[in-house]
Amino acid sequence: MPTMSKSLLWTRIDTAGAEHALADDSHGLAAHGTQVAADPIPYTCRYQLLTDPQWASVRVEVEVEGAGWRRSVRLERAVDRWRVTAAEQGDLDAALAAAGHAPAGLPGVEDPDRLADALDVDLGGSPLFNTLPVRRLRLADQAADTSYPLTVVWVLVPSLTVLPAEQVYTGLGPTRFRYTSGGFSADIEMDADGFVRHYPGLAQLSTTR
Repeated sequence: MPTMSKSLLWTRIDTAGAEHALADDSHGLAAHGTQVAADPIPYTCRYQLLTDPQWASVRVEVEVEGAGWRRSVRLERAVDRWRVTAAEQGDLDAALAAAGHAPAGLPGVEDPDRLADALDVDLGGSPLFNTLPVRRLRLADQAADTSYPLTVVWVLVPSLTVLPAEQVYTGLGPTRFRYTSGGFSADIEMDADGFVRHYPGLAQLSTTR
């Protein structure tokens, strides 16, 4: 029997922009979505995401496009290793320089073995991807103030540079958790379906269907 995808629309708080995702969470998560944003330069980001039934990331494909440039990256996890392939057309760094920004560097990762401990992917600017550790750890069912340090695969947008990142998820009750990474921390609210409703300083869920 076919399943019905959820349609989620977030409005960005930090810049002009939005994200729309179609997500099927009946057996882990299968989702695809589009971000549009104005910072640091206008871009469109399209992604596809697949997890296993336990919500560990298996495959993520991302393409980002702006005026005169396009980048893509594909990440696949198998046998506790990540395979990362990246491509670029045009010149993102030239577009950034023309707008007065520093260069972005290359897409992808030099050493995929640095990602070996990661089970989750975090796509920059996307509140959908915060759902992955929350659901995988069943954070809503854990005792409040229980913290879980994680290594995640962090995909920067729009550069699509891929890095390992240390993050901490702390449950604050059935519908709230604290996200910490480096010197940044935010108390994030979830909706009844377990998706981000309000991410302070980043995005607000506008509608769900």
